[in-house]
Amino acid sequence: MGLTAASIPDPLAALTEALVRRAQNGDAEAFAELIEDQYDRIYRTAWRWCGNGHDAEDIAQDVCVRLGAALQSFDGRSAFSRWVYRITLNMVRDWQRAGRRRGAHVDAYAEIAPTEEAATQEDAATSSQLWAAVRNLPEKQRDAVLLVYAEEMSHAQAAEIMGIKEATVSFHVHEARKTLRGLL
Repeated sequence: MGLTAASIPDPLAALTEALVRRAQNGDAEAFAELIEDQYDRIYRTAWRWCGNGHDAEDIAQDVCVRLGAALQSFDGRSAFSRWVYRITLNMVRDWQRAGRRRGAHVDAYAEIAPTEEAATQEDAATSSQLWAAVRNLPEKQRDAVLLVYAEEMSHAQAAEIMGIKEATVSFHVHEARKTLRGLL
């Protein structure tokens, strides 16, 4: 008869779960606290996907509005933060589709300030080119690369957010690497 370790409850997850329940029951303060807890992650994710601070701010605000409307549909089958990531990714995709229809172009990932040293400028330019190329990958490859490398998630975590198998995330990352080698 083997002994198994009891899972230690995550106090942060328990607090988030309680806030979600309160917000679902109409508690505006709980909803505000959820938004405050998630906002930086939402903004950072939007910024990495679109590469522009102003657009990321607009997307983050749209996500917050959507969270208010969709909170009742959150059923707790996944972590709240994963659910928020999925909503954020959907909003970014909507924004990108709308941008293509308007013919909009995204700004560079990193701005190069004239006061920076040459080596720093070169690194920033290389980083800017890399992330601009990543944003131009096919949707699934782009999402996999950004979740795994920019958000530093495991393939399993990325798979949960993308709603696909872990092996499929690995495939998309592999294909993205091949594509990026050809582009850069």
